[in-house]
Amino acid sequence: MTFFSILFDNDDLPKETEAAPACFSDLNLDQIVKAVTARKKDYRLAPFFYTPLRSAETIRYRHEVMRDLENESLLAHIETFAEKMVIVGRYLGLVEKLEFHHHKQGWFLDAALVYCEAIGSLAENLAQINLTSRGLLALREYLTQYVTSPAFQSLTAEACKVKEGLAGVRYSIIIESGKFKVLKYEDEPDYSVEVEKTFAKFQQGAVKDYRSELGKASGMNHIEAKILEFVTLLYPEAFAALDRFRAGHTQFVDEALRTFDREIQFYIAYLDGMRDLRHKGLIFCYPEVGASKEVFVRDGFDLALAQTLLFSEKPVICNDFALTNPERVMVVTGPNQGGKTTFARMFGQLHYLASLGLPVPGRAARLFLCDNIFTHFERAEDIRNLRSKLQDDLVRLHEIFSRATPDSLIILNEVFASTSLKDAVFMSKEIMRRALELDLPGVWVTFIDELASFGEKTVSMVSAIVPEDPARRTFKIVRRPADGLAYALSLAEKHRLTYAQLKERIRL
Repeated sequence: MTFFSILFDNDDLPKETEAAPACFSDLNLDQIVKAVTARKKDYRLAPFFYTPLRSAETIRYRHEVMRDLENESLLAHIETFAEKMVIVGRYLGLVEKLEFHHHKQGWFLDAALVYCEAIGSLAENLAQINLTSRGLLALREYLTQYVTSPAFQSLTAEACKVKEGLAGVRYSIIIESGKFKVLKYEDEPDYSVEVEKTFAKFQQGAVKDYRSELGKASGMNHIEAKILEFVTLLYPEAFAALDRFRAGHTQFVDEALRTFDREIQFYIAYLDGMRDLRHKGLIFCYPEVGASKEVFVRDGFDLALAQTLLFSEKPVICNDFALTNPERVMVVTGPNQGGKTTFARMFGQLHYLASLGLPVPGRAARLFLCDNIFTHFERAEDIRNLRSKLQDDLVRLHEIFSRATPDSLIILNEVFASTSLKDAVFMSKEIMRRALELDLPGVWVTFIDELASFGEKTVSMVSAIVPEDPARRTFKIVRRPADGLAYALSLAEKHRLTYAQLKERIRL
């Protein structure tokens, strides 16, 4: 692990062209990433979320960095540094767009001055913070060496000297009959002071100031450019120094620090999202992550759903789960709209976020570091592939099991809902048998209760209802035997759709 990429080792560097993993849409991870990165679009952070880790050590490395960044003082210093680096980038962008030579040189100098200030301040501030993570300790060491290096010292000294020389440039403009002259300022009297003094005796109390301030614009028109051209002739040494500075420091931004500036935003963006949800009373934890398939979570929740409810009065329902050897697959049954699919998504989200080295929703968690997460959620028929719903299910499941390994995770949601119960039971048992042969941990949401008692490797989970009102869902998923109740009648009664209710409504 080197400092030059504090987020990733060489094997885990994200590729800019890399697409989101196949499970993203099914698990609503795309919604999570969009929400987390929305405030930092310029950093192009999405590829970082597309690259899960396979090393528990690298995950611990990221946990260390994240814990350090939960120090508000440290976070404020890094965010200040990032803001200044944005300004540096904006100024350098202007250099490429502007037309007039010395105007461009001036913005280049300002970019270098802001850069030197940003680096110097960050190095000074980090020296006063108690750091524990390997990544940020390496950053501090690198910064200490960098700010004392001859190259940075020279950059800072030269930039300040050139700026000081330009600050001494003073000139006068004489405008007459459509022409102007540019002359060196020779300590001519400032008559504005005398005018104000003369009329001061007529001032009666506070008066409204009708003067308009000219905004600082980045552009320059042809008249201003011509004035600047004449000024450079009056002060050739100051502007020659500016040209020499630009020529000697064409690439002054250190690449390691540029990389750090972008990568650290991966952490900060996620921390910002955590902070918003913590204000709503939700909890995040640093999970244990490893090769063990004995997994659990306490008070876990669907992060995508929590983000959509952030400004709502609706509560976010938390759930627990646990698998102990030899248990592998949680079979979730129960009434419709009871939170089963949300529970399955939560299971997948937790494992994926853990594989990125990020804190996960929940009070405590131990999760499996898998090589891939395979999902099968119901989709509408696609007329382009000319396949029936059942055929499409079978093709997708075949693709999953042809790629799955014992180190994979599987999440199935309402498989074979389009066929008869008898056929669905038969095919589901075959799929379950294959999954357990591979020893795959996972979740299976189904209407087939027989799967919940398939064997010692399956665990029955049921979506709970309010006992005195079966039409109301608690959205809690609890560990208990499947009860075979779909509660369709209670739903029909709630919406006045039973046979008797329909007959009554027709008569009315």
